[in-house]
Amino acid sequence: VILHGVARSRAASVREAIPEVMRKQEGAFSMLFLTPSDLIAIRDARGFRPLALGRLGDAWVVASETCAFDLIDAQYVRDVEPGEMIVINEDGLRSFNPLPPQEHSMCLFEHVYFARPDSLIYGHSVNESRHKMGKRLAIEQPADADLVVPVPDSGTVAAIGYSAQSGISFRFGLVRNHYVGRTFIEPRQSIRSFGVRIKLNPVRHLIEGKRVVLIDDSIVRGTTSKKIVRMVREAGAKEIHLRISCPPTISPCYYGIDTPNKADLIAAQMSVEEICKFIEADSLGYLSLEGMIEATGISADSSCVACWNEKYPTRITSNAETMWEREHEPVPTEG
Repeated sequence: VILHGVARSRAASVREAIPEVMRKQEGAFSMLFLTPSDLIAIRDARGFRPLALGRLGDAWVVASETCAFDLIDAQYVRDVEPGEMIVINEDGLRSFNPLPPQEHSMCLFEHVYFARPDSLIYGHSVNESRHKMGKRLAIEQPADADLVVPVPDSGTVAAIGYSAQSGISFRFGLVRNHYVGRTFIEPRQSIRSFGVRIKLNPVRHLIEGKRVVLIDDSIVRGTTSKKIVRMVREAGAKEIHLRISCPPTISPCYYGIDTPNKADLIAAQMSVEEICKFIEADSLGYLSLEGMIEATGISADSSCVACWNEKYPTRITSNAETMWEREHEPVPTEG
């Protein structure tokens, strides 16, 4: 849609066409455009998604996460600001603010799960946020247990924080096969289930006979959590207390995170007690919304937490879920 709009624009240049088109868009975007003469970066006025600016010698670099700069020995300079457009060419860097200003709505799920822990997102350390989430989770949702075990990798830093706060020993009781991708974002249940089976393997001699606090970043559909709990139980765990480092996910995301429609979100359909029974854990506890926001260090007024409180910062059309379902329909196969 955006490229189509740029191509059809009557503006004198691509540089002028991009903000013309973007002013008509509503929602989340952090985008790069490469033309024969310019590298153009632009971020939506609410700042839903991160976009970072770095320096590599005399050159400028742009990435969605600062960890990308580390790989090429570039230096993080600053974030591209919400509503800002940066044009980089042989004349250097120029900054513009072509989009009408709006209240900021930075996605906190970046800090919970989506971003890498070695990144700075919205100027805050993801590693530090997750560690604080784990510590706050131990205060809000304590458990009488022998081991704190993370669901790797996204639950690891929160589990370290939980262990530090609670005094319960931290151990890697689940080992991840790093040749398998992220099961959260896989569209079909059959793929997610297969992914869990080959992605994680319990360390029986650590888990057997122990009361385990299992730390994960989120529960979306519940099916993955159920398989992990069952796996740990079959490895001999005496008790399993699942703790989640964010609030219950009760509403879909329309800003770039591939959460399903509301009917498939288990927390939108069941109480915490019912979810606990479904996943076959001995107890289940979530971090509060207030605790999560405080851990990130990002102002509540500047955050998007719609997936946890259903308060969307932009207008959501009544057919949004139907459109999501159509976009995620399996591709028909012959035969």
